[in-house]
Amino acid sequence: MSDFDNDFDNGNNKASKNERDKKTLTLEQRRLLLATPAGWMACGFGSGLAPFAQGTFGSLAAIVPWLILRLLPMQLYVFVVVVAFAVGVWACGIAGRAVGVDDHRSIVWDEFVGMWIALIPAVAEGWWSVVIGFALFRLFDVWKPWPIRWLDRRLKGGVGVMVDDVVAGVFAAVVLAMVLNALS
Repeated sequence: MSDFDNDFDNGNNKASKNERDKKTLTLEQRRLLLATPAGWMACGFGSGLAPFAQGTFGSLAAIVPWLILRLLPMQLYVFVVVVAFAVGVWACGIAGRAVGVDDHRSIVWDEFVGMWIALIPAVAEGWWSVVIGFALFRLFDVWKPWPIRWLDRRLKGGVGVMVDDVVAGVFAAVVLAMVLNALS
């Protein structure tokens, strides 16, 4: 075992170890994650297993079911998003416990729900509004302006995984609505 590994085993450099744990999945973690329906859902039906930019891949994958979701009456659309949030709290909590990290990068169901919120103003618009909504959601999800970063640091478990992306989705939806209004 190298000195580097010993440092991790002795608890030194915890922040780096936690960051490494959030970025990679061991074969055992992958097996545990994919062993349950909750894990499959939490990893965005496999989109969160991309080797890099998992949140971006999850956000892109969320557009596929959104193409059907956008056809629903708005009240039903919102109901589906609320149910997806509640089920996501459960699924992401289970997945986080399975991999041993609350908000592992492979857990991307929060991106699905955040994207569906961000794209509410795009429901009746052209494809370009989806591109703008996607870019805005990724901007707010990565940048994490207040209160997103504050929520991300304080809430744990499935709720913590889901809430910051919901707020990022709301921010993106508001800005997208303003852009669409300015362009009309």
